[in-house]
Amino acid sequence: MTTFLYSNLYQFTYSVFISIGCSDEHATVATKTLLSADLRGIDSHGVARLSGYVRLWEAKRVNANPQIKIIHETPSTATIDGDAGLGLVVAPFAMQVAIDKAKIAGTGWVSVCNSNHFGIAGYHAMMALQHDMIGMAMTNASALVAPTFSKERMLGTNPIAVAIPANHQPSFVADMATTTAANGKLEILQRKNEDIPLGWAQDKDGIDSTDANIIKKQGALLPLGSDREHGSHKGYALGSIVDIFSGVLSGGSYGPWVPPFPAYVPMPEYQPGKGLGHFFGAMRIDAFRPAEDFKQHMDIWIERFRKATPMEGHDKVLIPGDPEREMEIERMREGIPIVDSVLDDLKKVGEKFDLKF
Repeated sequence: MTTFLYSNLYQFTYSVFISIGCSDEHATVATKTLLSADLRGIDSHGVARLSGYVRLWEAKRVNANPQIKIIHETPSTATIDGDAGLGLVVAPFAMQVAIDKAKIAGTGWVSVCNSNHFGIAGYHAMMALQHDMIGMAMTNASALVAPTFSKERMLGTNPIAVAIPANHQPSFVADMATTTAANGKLEILQRKNEDIPLGWAQDKDGIDSTDANIIKKQGALLPLGSDREHGSHKGYALGSIVDIFSGVLSGGSYGPWVPPFPAYVPMPEYQPGKGLGHFFGAMRIDAFRPAEDFKQHMDIWIERFRKATPMEGHDKVLIPGDPEREMEIERMREGIPIVDSVLDDLKKVGEKFDLKF
C-alpha cells in the first residue's frame, strides 16, 4: 500500500478526464466528486473506479462532452437528461438545480435519466448544507441484488444519502447502500484475497456464501437485513423505492435493465428507459421554521445522542457522518492510501494516455 497526497491524486485524475475529452469545467467537477470518496474513506468509489470510467468511455457508453439539459420542469421540480455523461458531472449539475429551485419554492426535486455512475451519494446531498438546506441524493445501479426470496438479481445497491446541517456540531450525514454491504466492499476484499462475512451475499442457488468473488459466479448481494428473519424485506423495499424514484420517475432504465458499470458486461437487450437514473432533493429549512432555531435543536439532538451510554468495548456513540468526517481530516493531512492492485490499475491508465503516475 502506498500513500499519496490529495493534490497528486487530483492532478492525475484531472489529467485522465481531460485525456478522454472532458472540458476543464467537467474534468474539475468529476475529479472533485470522485476524490471525495477517497477522502471520506469510501475507497471503493474513488480512484479505484477511475479505470472503470475510462473503459465505459472506450466502449462509447460515456459521453465526455454531454449537453445536460432540463427536459421537463415546474417551479419546484425538474427532469434532466444527462446525455450519457459522467454521473460525476451530471449529478452535481442536477443537485444544483434542486438547490436553485428550493431557493425559490422552498423545496426542489430533480430526477435524472441517461446518466452513469455518480460516485458517492453523500457528496451530492452535502452540496445543500452551505445553503441551510437539507440535501437528499439517491441512484439506481446495475442489478447485483436479489430481492427477498429471489435467486435472480433485480436491483442495484441503490444508495440513499441525507445531509442535515447543524449549528456548532458537525452536520448529520447518512450515506448508505440499501444492501447489507455495498459491492465495493466485496471488491476491496477481493483485492486482499479475503472472505466476506455471512449475510452479505448468496450463490446462484440462493445459499449464503463467504466467497468475495461470488458476484462473478452468478451470485447476488443481499438486501439490508440479509434474510427475512432479520428484515431483508425492508432493505428490499428501500432499494425498490430508490429504483422507482431514480429510474421509473425520470425515464431512465430500472430493475434488471439498468446498464452495468463494468464495460465488459453486455448491455441488457431490453431498455425500458435511458441510462442510469438519479433523484435529488433540497429542502430549505426556513420553509419550515427559522434556520437558526432548527440548527440549534440539531445541536441538542446530536449532543444528546453523543452522550448515550456506549456498549462495553466501545468508547462512544457515533453520529452518522462522524467516521467519514474524521477520515477526511486525517487523509487531507496525511495522504490517501492506495492498495497495490489499484496502484497497478492507475499506472496502466496513465500509460494509456501517456501520463506519469
